[in-house]
Amino acid sequence: MGKVTILSETTKYPITLIGERAGICWGADTSDTQKNYKRGIDCIVSGHGRTLEYVNVEMVLDGYSARVIREWYTHLGGAPTRLQASTRYVNYADFEYVTPKKILDSDEAKKIYDDTMRCIAQAGKRLEDMGIPREDSAMLLPLGMTTKIVDKRNLRNLIDMSRQRMCSRAYWEYRELFGDICTALKKISPEWEYLIDTQMMPKCELLGYCPEKRGCGRKPAKS
Repeated sequence: MGKVTILSETTKYPITLIGERAGICWGADTSDTQKNYKRGIDCIVSGHGRTLEYVNVEMVLDGYSARVIREWYTHLGGAPTRLQASTRYVNYADFEYVTPKKILDSDEAKKIYDDTMRCIAQAGKRLEDMGIPREDSAMLLPLGMTTKIVDKRNLRNLIDMSRQRMCSRAYWEYRELFGDICTALKKISPEWEYLIDTQMMPKCELLGYCPEKRGCGRKPAKS
């Protein structure tokens, strides 16, 4: 599967930062780290979402399919931004790709899938050998090819994303991607571990019921 690398620009102590930023506007003492931490917890528990936008998250997402990254791009909010590996300049003549688990479960299906990917790669190389520009031959590439992006967003956006993407009915690779991000962030500091354990959850866990028309059965439907 893919790999998540958390960059050094990511806020190491997010709860303390939240409390410090809020304290400035409240005329509080922001020189005390413990007071900032407690104030940050109060902001989170009270649902003061605007303060979460000061927490910066920058990371490299590598080895995930172009398909799931396209879906990743749709979750905008709080001015996230990103850069993606270029199909115009990067050599994808022998590209790596993601194989869905249901295809891996069948030897026959996997052979069909692998043969198709191999055929696309060979065709791309032949077109390049004929002098076709890479930006044109890259049009052959499938959404299953792996790609790499540098992503920047804030804590509020990530929490909001978890409500949709940790749902059992979300696209399987997106669920795995989001799980990988949570695992990587938890390693930064105990503050991140607290945030992941208490804030990152599907919306049914937050609401106590499932608001979807067709739920997975994890929580009862809204009456």
